[in-house]
Amino acid sequence: MAQQYTQQFLNTALSQRGPAALPYAEETKWRIRQHLMQLVESYPSLHPKTAVFTHNDGRAVTLLQADGTVPISFHGASYNIPVLIWLVESYPSRAPLVFVNPTRDMIIKRPHPFVSPNGVVSIPYLHSWLFPSSNLLELATNLAQFFASDPPLYSQRKPNPNPSPNLNSGMNPNPKPNLNSGYGSGRMEDPAEVFKKDAINKLVRDLNGDVRDMRKGSEGQMEGMLGVQAVLRRREEELRRGVKEMVDEKEALEQQLQVVLMNADVLEGWVRDNEGKLEGGNVESVDLDEAFVLCDALSKQRLDCAASDMAVEDTVYALDKAVQEGVMPFDQYLRNVRLLSREQFFHRATASKVRAVQMQAQVASMASRTSLQYAC
Repeated sequence: MAQQYTQQFLNTALSQRGPAALPYAEETKWRIRQHLMQLVESYPSLHPKTAVFTHNDGRAVTLLQADGTVPISFHGASYNIPVLIWLVESYPSRAPLVFVNPTRDMIIKRPHPFVSPNGVVSIPYLHSWLFPSSNLLELATNLAQFFASDPPLYSQRKPNPNPSPNLNSGMNPNPKPNLNSGYGSGRMEDPAEVFKKDAINKLVRDLNGDVRDMRKGSEGQMEGMLGVQAVLRRREEELRRGVKEMVDEKEALEQQLQVVLMNADVLEGWVRDNEGKLEGGNVESVDLDEAFVLCDALSKQRLDCAASDMAVEDTVYALDKAVQEGVMPFDQYLRNVRLLSREQFFHRATASKVRAVQMQAQVASMASRTSLQYAC
C-alpha cells in the first residue's frame, strides 16, 4: 500500500507542467522516479515528498526530498538516525545534499568526521558520486555503515565525553529541519558560526583553485623557457664555431695578403729593373733568358722543374699526334709515354717541395718585417 502511494505521488509530482513543474530535466525524471522507488522499497522509513529549498543566493525552489530515518546498529542496539536527502536540480548528474535532521532532544556530536555542526553530511560516497552508476539506495547503505561506526547524534539528557547514542526510534516522521544556512529552509542554530565557516571554506576553495591555476601556468612557462634556453645554447655553440671559423679564415687571408703584397713588390722591382732593357720599345729584341735573373738556388731549381714539366707536356702532345697519324707504333708510344710520365712526376714533386720551402721562408721574412715595423 505504501509503495503504491509512493508511486502515485511520484507520478503526479514528476508529470506536472507549467509553473508547478519540478525543475528537473525531462530525460532524467524517469531515472529519479526509479531511484526513489528503489530507496523506499529497501528503506521504508524514508518518505519522498516535495518541499521548498532555499539556495545560498536566496533563490527558493520546490525540490524532491527523502525525509525519514536510516536504521543502524550500535553496540548491539538498534537506532534510527533522522536524515533529510534533497535532490538538487541537476540530480542525478550531481550528488544530492544530505543532512542529519535531529529532533529537539538530540544534539549533533562535535566533532564528527562526516557531519558538520550544522548537520551537513559529507561521506566519501557523495564526493565520489558518478553518474549514472551512483544512486540513492547505495547512498542510504553508505550512510547506515558510516553512522553505525560513529553515530552523529546523541541525547541532550545524557551528555558525557564519550556519548552513547540514545536516539529516538519512534521519531516524528516529519520533523522540522535544523540545517546549514543556504542548504535548507529551517532556522540556523548559530548563524555567525555558519557564515564564518562557509566564508572560510569558500576562501580556501578559491585559494586552492588559484594556486592550481598559477602552478599550471608557471609549469607551462617554465617548460617554454627551458625549451628556449636549449635553443639559445645550441645557437650559442653555433655562433662560437662560426666566429672561430671566421677568425681562422681571417688569419689565412691575412697571410695570403702578405704573400701577394710581397710578390707585388718583387714584380714591381723587376719591372723597374728591366724597363731600360727594351730597345725602342721592341719586346722581341729582349733575350728572355737574360730578362729573368734568379735570386737564389731554390728559384733556379723551381724554374728548371717547371721548364722540364712543360717540355714533357709538349713531348707527350707530339707523341699523341704521331700515333694518330700512324707514324709511331702504338707499343712504342706506350713505352715512351710511361717513361715521360715518370720523369714528369719527379719534376712536379720536386717543384712542389721547393714551393713549400719558399712559402715558409716568405712567411718567416714577413713576420720579421712586421716585428721590425712595430719595434720602430
